Amino acid sequence: MKVPQPDPATSARMAHVKQKGTKIETMVGIVLRELGLHYRKNVRQLPGSPDFANRTRGWAIFVNGCFWHHHTGCRKATIPKTNTDFWTAKFRDNRRRDAQAIINLRREGYRVAIIWGCEKDRVHSKLGKILETGCVDS
Repeated sequence: MKVPQPDPATSARMAHVKQKGTKIETMVGIVLRELGLHYRKNVRQLPGSPDFANRTRGWAIFVNGCFWHHHTGCRKATIPKTNTDFWTAKFRDNRRRDAQAIINLRREGYRVAIIWGCEKDRVHSKLGKILETGCVDS
C-alpha cells in the first residue's frame, strides 16, 4: 500500500513548528526544579525517549503537543483539511507509538506522566503527585 505524502506547502509550514524547548516543556522543567526533582532530558536509552526522566527514582514524563499527539477532546487536535488520509494515519501511528512506549516503561517499573500542551495551568499540581504519592496519572 502506498503511503500518501503530505502537501509540500504543509510540510514546509510544519517544519517550522518547534519540537524541543517549547513553552510548556520549559515550564515543566521549571516546576520540576521547584519541586526539588532532579532529571535528565530526552533520555534516549528509555523507551519513547521521555522528555524528562529520573532513572534512579523511576519516573518519566512526556510533554506532548496536542496537535502532533492528537490529544483526545482537545480543540488543538485538528486534522488538516488536505491529505486527510495521510494525517489520520500519522496521528494514529503517533498515538500507537506513544502507547507502546508507556507500556514498555511501565514494564520496566517506571511511573509515567503525560503533560499535554494545553495543560499549562495543571503542570504544578500534576507533577506534585510524583512527590506526594509516588503515583503519576496520565
